[in-house]
Amino acid sequence: MKKILVIKAHPREDSFCNALTYKYITGAKRSGNEIKAIDLRKLDLEGFLKNGHNPSPELTSDLQNAQELISWADHLTFTYPTWWATPPAILKLFIERIWEPGFAFKYLESKGSIPKWDKLLTGRTTRVLSTMDSPPFYMNLIVGDPGGKMMKDIITFTGMKFVGKHYFGSVRTSSKKQRKQWLEKAYKVGTKE
Repeated sequence: MKKILVIKAHPREDSFCNALTYKYITGAKRSGNEIKAIDLRKLDLEGFLKNGHNPSPELTSDLQNAQELISWADHLTFTYPTWWATPPAILKLFIERIWEPGFAFKYLESKGSIPKWDKLLTGRTTRVLSTMDSPPFYMNLIVGDPGGKMMKDIITFTGMKFVGKHYFGSVRTSSKKQRKQWLEKAYKVGTKE
């Protein structure tokens, strides 16, 4: 049994991305995992958007709770739409606010131009489920998957292991039959956690 934290980063609750998320959760629960979720739409991130790290404001209670849930989890699954080849801004903002020094990593004294750091979130695995309007082969082969690379770099910087990504697209041109198959796939991914 795993303790799984699902980080929902679609700005609209009624999205196909969230339908995939709920199928994934259903599958993961069926396999006996304990599931908790964070809905980024409900977090107070606006102050950080305008102020950034300088000076870094205190975490609000909902953001402190998000850090506690990340610490609790064995596995994190990020679900989001791919827009303009990357995750939506709300996910990047969440990561910038939550993955702060002292929680996700800690810089060490180092000589030379290359910094050294401790990875404070080791022992966890991560996965991505993402919808997109491009076909996944186009995103991977032609565009080069900048969003997937960004997520993997952020995740591994903190010591977590990136175990997979699952892209669903093109959602815009998909049929009901295709969407049903994707929902089944999300469920199966959940059952294998």
